[in-house]
Amino acid sequence: MSNFPRVIELVVKHDLCTGCGVCVYQCPSQALEMSWNDDGFLIPQLTGNCESGGQCLDVCPFNPIPQKEVKTENEIAGIFLDDSTCHHPLIGRYNGIYVGYSHDYRPSSSSGGIATFLLMRFMEEGLIDYVISVKESQRKDYQYEYAISKNKEEVLGASTTKYYPVTLDEALRRINDMKGKVAITGVACFVKAIRLAQHQNPNLKSKIPFLIGIICGGIKSRFFTEYLAVKAGAELQYYRNPNYRIKDLKSDASDYYFTCNDTNTGVQKSVRMRSAGDMWGTGLFKANACDFCDDVTTELADISLGDAWLEPYRKDGKGNSLIVTRTLFMDNFVQKEINTGKLHLEGLSISRFISSQQGSYNHRCKGLSFRMKRVANNKFSLPPKRHTNEKISFAFMLVQILRMKNRKKSLEVWKTYKSALLFDKKMKCSLQMLKIATILYHIQTLISTKIRRK
Repeated sequence: MSNFPRVIELVVKHDLCTGCGVCVYQCPSQALEMSWNDDGFLIPQLTGNCESGGQCLDVCPFNPIPQKEVKTENEIAGIFLDDSTCHHPLIGRYNGIYVGYSHDYRPSSSSGGIATFLLMRFMEEGLIDYVISVKESQRKDYQYEYAISKNKEEVLGASTTKYYPVTLDEALRRINDMKGKVAITGVACFVKAIRLAQHQNPNLKSKIPFLIGIICGGIKSRFFTEYLAVKAGAELQYYRNPNYRIKDLKSDASDYYFTCNDTNTGVQKSVRMRSAGDMWGTGLFKANACDFCDDVTTELADISLGDAWLEPYRKDGKGNSLIVTRTLFMDNFVQKEINTGKLHLEGLSISRFISSQQGSYNHRCKGLSFRMKRVANNKFSLPPKRHTNEKISFAFMLVQILRMKNRKKSLEVWKTYKSALLFDKKMKCSLQMLKIATILYHIQTLISTKIRRK
């Protein structure tokens, strides 16, 4: 392992990388570079002589041998979120839980517009000078990338959700030479990597005072976007400007469209996401590492935002957001904006919040121990996890096995055929088996619940 990046040896080689790119930023030898792998994910690859002592591994969110003080999200939160007033094992540290929307930015956002609202207000009040978020890329092999916004107009141009692989390394390098403070938006593993970098370099904490966490259902391969573009009717080599969350204001929040531009014909193509089937509970096009993440709510951010998948908010096609404030400053800031009338938010109970993300909790927390045991004989170590003693039924074990198989198969099938029609045909039987197993699991759960209540 001498003179070889430890992050590649212990993480990337075992398909546990989610492509955050913080290892590339941290590498003192500049021996790593992010590039596409065969499955449509961005991963670090060795491009020079490694002369470092493992700094790349120190900032990896899937480091299998972390230092004791940053062993899991619990320890890291104790360092960075020490003024939070509450804690829940499924939510992490927090101050307040809310649901609602921004009056001004809801129409132009994928959900309730809270992230855009906060970033705009931070700029207006001089709390930050720049925002690092995901924006349209001008590079040939990329649809989106992390980029730096210097004003409110640029922030507004990045206000929708993108389910596309991105990486932080270049944006982080750029802020080293920039004066001023930065806010960054990101999913759980990306936020964790930034926190680990801040732990290694405390100057980054003052440089990056705000991390806006996006509650994530799993990182998707770029194959996911290719599949949707082709299913919408675009030519694979000509699609640009994918938009994943076009709302239908006359329907419910989960009924939305994917659109993209076919640059060969100049025509915008679209497909209703419901017609594509379940893209999240099935594991299609998902990164393998996501099956070993137990952070459902982006626990290490200053504030966490997600979709309000619960009644009555689910019925509102305009979109509502879940909000978890994790610092006293952030909770006070949100309360102030509620009082001004700029945010329409209501308090939300812990039980209601958990029910809104129940599917993700079931998979990431309840099913995690079983998945870890499934790979225990593969002669590599997984990062320390907190939900490792859960016992699950045979039906739920079967669901886990089929999800893992479908995840892997979806990448192989798309890589081979690059046809939405053939993909649907090749995946049909596997997805049907998963659907049956899931129904059996739900029936078993319902019966067990009724028995316990007697």
